[in-house]
Amino acid sequence: MKSKVYFTRTITPEKVLEMYEMLGKPLTGRVAAKVHSGEEGNQNYLHPEFWKPVIEKVGGTVVECNTAYDGERNSTEKHHRLMENHGWTKYFDVDLMDAEGPDLRVKIPDGKVLKENCLGKNIENYDSMIVLSHFKGHPMGGYGGALKQLSIGCASTAGKCLIHSAGDTDDQAVIWSRTATQDMFCEAMADAAKSVVDYFKGNIVYINIMCNLSVDCDCCAVAEDPCMKDIGILSSLDPVALDQACVDLVYASDDPGRERLVERIESRHGVHTIEAAVELGFGSREYELVEVE
Repeated sequence: MKSKVYFTRTITPEKVLEMYEMLGKPLTGRVAAKVHSGEEGNQNYLHPEFWKPVIEKVGGTVVECNTAYDGERNSTEKHHRLMENHGWTKYFDVDLMDAEGPDLRVKIPDGKVLKENCLGKNIENYDSMIVLSHFKGHPMGGYGGALKQLSIGCASTAGKCLIHSAGDTDDQAVIWSRTATQDMFCEAMADAAKSVVDYFKGNIVYINIMCNLSVDCDCCAVAEDPCMKDIGILSSLDPVALDQACVDLVYASDDPGRERLVERIESRHGVHTIEAAVELGFGSREYELVEVE
């Protein structure tokens, strides 16, 4: 059976909530709401007000993890300050899941590249997760969507190092001299994403917002402005189908700016992350797109 992916061209906070409810899967227990806090200086990230209705609906705690590169999110102190400056703490309880060690090390016995992942240990405080992703380009992964939020987004600093080095090192001091080949990096992202999917045992839902479509990620302090017009909101219980549907909508667009985003996706072998995820068995590239008014 094909995975269902719901799609609307209307982009509003209220529509995000509706697209969550379309999934028919209420999240129970303690709910983690995975967002991107937005690097200081980035103009494209989605602000807390945009996510407010859906996070309030699920009673979620906003969760993030520290980065492995220089910036305003690579230490707990700086990241907490940024979360406050960007307004997240005004509306929500916020949890930097790797604020204090030790990390939660989870095994990936069937991983293509990684055999373990390092998650922020506070992930153990949650029973379910809503993955709220801003779909756009990414300077290393080609694109960023649900799979990127699951993998790099939920990984601790050490986990991010493992992903970028394809398991070679978890040391932040040396990671940028030990990065992996592009395809191995994509496969490591798929491995890491699977570890989070497995951790929540199905108690997880996904929403991608296709707006502010820059070739750069919200992790970039200096990011290109959007290169094409907004497309819409998509939601699914299958993160692989969801990302594939978003990529397909970019390719199907008649916006002349699509060529810039397509080049970014293809030059970084972005779809290889999706291919690897399918081989790992936690999603499908085959989907039914259900358009919602």
